[in-house]
Amino acid sequence: MQYTTRSLLALTLVLAACTDGGSITGADASASVRSSMQSAQSSDFAVLANAAATCTNGTILGDVGTNQATPTGSFTQTVCPVTGSIHIGDGAAQGAYASFLASYAALAPVAGESCTMLTGTLAGVTLAPGTYCFDAAAALTGTLTLDGPSNGTWIFKIGTSGTGALTGTNFNVVLANGANACNVTWWVSQAATLTTSNFQGSIWAGAAITLTGGSFNGNVWSMADVTITGTALVGCGGSTPGNGNGGNNGSKCNQGVGNGPEGCDPGKSNRRNPSNDELGGLPGEPGRKGGR
Repeated sequence: MQYTTRSLLALTLVLAACTDGGSITGADASASVRSSMQSAQSSDFAVLANAAATCTNGTILGDVGTNQATPTGSFTQTVCPVTGSIHIGDGAAQGAYASFLASYAALAPVAGESCTMLTGTLAGVTLAPGTYCFDAAAALTGTLTLDGPSNGTWIFKIGTSGTGALTGTNFNVVLANGANACNVTWWVSQAATLTTSNFQGSIWAGAAITLTGGSFNGNVWSMADVTITGTALVGCGGSTPGNGNGGNNGSKCNQGVGNGPEGCDPGKSNRRNPSNDELGGLPGEPGRKGGR
């Protein structure tokens, strides 16, 4: 199903980098910064890689693209319905990737700017809108709560000293009081790896992104490859996954059994819940195998 691909807006401002200075709260962030973030996050590309993207036993709501064309550029699907378009090294993907690189560079840390320094796993931590930094790698687990209004923005910078990967294991991000996953950006100096995590926000990574299990609300954009295994991913394009349900405020759709996994694509109404064929329904057995 073909969706209109919006070009990503390069951020026009260099946002706060990390020192031991004070925090930048949601109130301090200018309207133009928030607008730039939201415009960038509205891209239809839920998955954007330099060369290869792979999805196995997962689901993707949004477009998938690679900067490189065939044969170095590729998208490999194994039992992974995609509700969106696939772009392998075409003009839309290359344009989006170029804008991603510009936005990534604009968001990079700059000496002398300030943000709130973080350490530890973030388990049990609640954060208001603002800009937060890890000077090196971040190994996260437990539950992080982002508490703020629907127009609040959160920016996390991992590896502000020049190197640092993001690792999340059994890491859950909870949105409270209207917080919106598409207003959360995780800038990562190197690779990002999430395992059995329920994650909120978009990841912009300088190296590979690997998702295994769990759920992901936001976009994944990588300067290397993207690998998804058993993860339900809901991108930001055209939707508003605000409270962790992928923006789905309607009911699951049902196109009838026996016509193959359709991702429940008309009107993007599914958002996460697979329709009858994905749950193993058969002709003559109209109820979902999963019982819902």
